[in-house]
Amino acid sequence: MPVPFAVGEAPVMELYSEPQMAQPQESRDRFTSIDTNPVKSVATDPVSTFAADVDTASYSFVRKSLMAGQMPERDSVRVEEMINYFPYDWPGPDSKDAPFKATVTVVPTPWNANTRLMHVGIKGYDVAPSTAPRANLVFLIDVSGSMDEPDKLPLLKSAFRLLVEKLKPEDTVSIVTYAGNAGTVLEPTTIKDKAKILSAIDTLQPGGSTAGAQGLEAAYNLAERAFVKGGVNRVMLATDGDFNVGPSSDEELKATIEAKRKSGIFLSVLGFGRGNYNDALMQTLAQNGNGTAAYIDTLAEAQKSLIEEAGSSLFPGLPRM
Repeated sequence: MPVPFAVGEAPVMELYSEPQMAQPQESRDRFTSIDTNPVKSVATDPVSTFAADVDTASYSFVRKSLMAGQMPERDSVRVEEMINYFPYDWPGPDSKDAPFKATVTVVPTPWNANTRLMHVGIKGYDVAPSTAPRANLVFLIDVSGSMDEPDKLPLLKSAFRLLVEKLKPEDTVSIVTYAGNAGTVLEPTTIKDKAKILSAIDTLQPGGSTAGAQGLEAAYNLAERAFVKGGVNRVMLATDGDFNVGPSSDEELKATIEAKRKSGIFLSVLGFGRGNYNDALMQTLAQNGNGTAAYIDTLAEAQKSLIEEAGSSLFPGLPRM
């Protein structure tokens, strides 16, 4: 029997109809395809080698996706980087003469009584701020139009301001930007002139397309001019990952960075933002530049990556004196 309605009333189904869900925008984020490592028998493969990867970009990218209410892309979830993100109370080496110390634990496998799990934890030597060598840093900053979002260039500028406050008076900072054409914003300047450096960071504005390869060349030229023998000479690339102008094939960029690495100038990568992030290229650049790849999604993450963990983000692979 139908339910009567008085004048001016409406059926409940009309009052509380569900809103249409907005369609998510298509993402242009790019990640390298990840395959699960196979199980190998020690009878046929008695030797196992692995790279000591200290990148943590995966964790913060996955976190940003989840905080936005979205599932992260499958290939953005890299187990080793999720584990590396957290600090562990393992004993480290007592001096830089032993670059790292291993902690090995063997436990029963919960799902297979016939096997054991071996956990290997490696902790590197922590460089105390008071004993850190002089640093010659070049900030290579993407100011292309795609960086005009709150979690990109504005966050990037705040992150580098934190780092400048951390550095020692004799350390040197240069700034190169790229968007359409690469340009030098700041010649090599010591932290003694901190106000000049911070002012240069404040002037950065987004606009243009992304001449990433040209920016790299300019940054390395500045790093060579201010080179510190026995110190830290590093280009710090900060970008959403898009290199769309100039000679930008992965192989060309990789070859350039490998050649510069041999001269003692290393490269680290800081990723920002979503929707345009070329993680695959960022990983390639950092790994071939003897540096780390981090993803900065908040100012707290910048504090963690650039200040609290400066020993691994700024000083990995220090040359022997």
